[in-house]
Amino acid sequence: MLEIPSPSPPASDTVARVIRNPILSGFNPDPSICRVGQDYYIATSTFEWFPGVQIHHSRDLVNWRLLGHALEESRLLDLRGVPSSGGVWAPALSHHGGLFYLCYTVVHQHEAATKDTPNFLTTAPSIDGPWSDPVFINSSGFDPSLFHDEDGRKYWLNMVWDHRADHNPFHGIVLQEYDHQAESLIGEPRMIFKGSKIGLTEGPHLYRRNGYYYLLTAEGGTEYDHAVTLARSRTLDGPYEVHPANPILTSSGRDDLTLQKAGHASLVETPGGEWYMPHLCGRPLPGTRRCNLGRETAIQQVEWRDDDWLYLVEGGNAPHDEVSPPQLPSHSWPDLPDRLTFDSLHYATPRGPSANVIRDTEKLVLRGCESLESNFEQAMLARRLTFQQATITTSLEFDPTSFQQMAGLALYYNTHLFHYLYLSQDENLGPCLQIHSCDDGTSNFPLGKNLLPVPQGPVYLRATLDHRDLQFSYSTDEANFHPVGPVLDASLLSDDHGDHWGFTGTFVALCCQDLTGARLAAEFHFLQISAS
Repeated sequence: MLEIPSPSPPASDTVARVIRNPILSGFNPDPSICRVGQDYYIATSTFEWFPGVQIHHSRDLVNWRLLGHALEESRLLDLRGVPSSGGVWAPALSHHGGLFYLCYTVVHQHEAATKDTPNFLTTAPSIDGPWSDPVFINSSGFDPSLFHDEDGRKYWLNMVWDHRADHNPFHGIVLQEYDHQAESLIGEPRMIFKGSKIGLTEGPHLYRRNGYYYLLTAEGGTEYDHAVTLARSRTLDGPYEVHPANPILTSSGRDDLTLQKAGHASLVETPGGEWYMPHLCGRPLPGTRRCNLGRETAIQQVEWRDDDWLYLVEGGNAPHDEVSPPQLPSHSWPDLPDRLTFDSLHYATPRGPSANVIRDTEKLVLRGCESLESNFEQAMLARRLTFQQATITTSLEFDPTSFQQMAGLALYYNTHLFHYLYLSQDENLGPCLQIHSCDDGTSNFPLGKNLLPVPQGPVYLRATLDHRDLQFSYSTDEANFHPVGPVLDASLLSDDHGDHWGFTGTFVALCCQDLTGARLAAEFHFLQISAS
């Protein structure tokens, strides 16, 4: 079941004046939107993080809250051993005949010539579940979606990955009928779209309007040439004609734009006939092409014109920072506090739930597990970073007896990229602080042998982010903080740095390692993230 927040305030009759992008800050990529009555839901990719598939909720397309996660039980999602940026790719959420349908890929490996991309489907009578045991559908590629045609038949789409030498690996978009009763594909798969001249065709969503089938895809790769392509056909099988002004959305070649990487979109219509298009975007740190917040979700207003093609209302094809809202009553949600209780649904763990992560409203207990480089069990609880300027503070109680026992505060992108301030034990100095930085898999320890001794007892750890600059500090009284180590480069914690593929975003992580195997526990009493 999804964790439902406390009741929200009633909607007002005031129409909000503007939508400010991004609508979902921090790591929230590949938005798939679904409207049921007056409620709008967006599902986003979660990759190696658990629970899987974040679901945000709105009543006005302006104000959004995290409602919960669809894949929050072990029976629904197994991420053990998946690589960084493997796991859940591009979920597609739809609703038909009283059921929610959720398609998604669980990528087991993605950096080799071949890819392992099992695709699954789960359903639920309500957005808060219960979600059915996932049904395996196919594994020919990734980014699946389900189209519900007007005659009641259903069709499964996904991109096909071609690993053969001298072939385009983005082979095209395949369509095959899905039998809901049999829970399986039937008939033969049909290749309906090989992509436009932009290439790298993925992320298909199919819609029907005014006698046309419209195929919306992502193209150009999920970096700075990302784009949204639209094609249409009078018949389901095609051929599909590409939009005459394609791409209909992109940031490519526009370094002046705040919202970069615009692409991977989906469509929704309001009850009043207004159309909107949520899409992926990224915001690079000033002076860089590195997006340490990861890929986020923005939204654009679109309209159908007399030629039965879709266009941005504001004209052109570049994403806008501010967008006119729909004619809907404004509906706000309570603001999140700087300190969330540890049982909040805003926290995540890498690669699944762990009995060594024990959390309640008062404290977090982590029993030491494997290293920050592990693809298996880590004792970590983390929150998405949503600000490029922030002050992050936590309190830690930990009594290590070995240098192999560590606990502390990390700015963590993945197993290859992180900065970690931790408390450990030295044979000569006793309790001491050290920093472990990992840059594309290469570790360094900025303090070297000059470890920083600290007295036994509670210690307060802090990370101060000023765009690309990160400064760690500590205190023993929560009032006077002292710097630890040099200013570090926070920009390396991004999709755009290093030789490994990265599709997620920076997390603020509390973690504990015990490489002796004794499972020594660390205790945290709060985590505060304040914009600065």
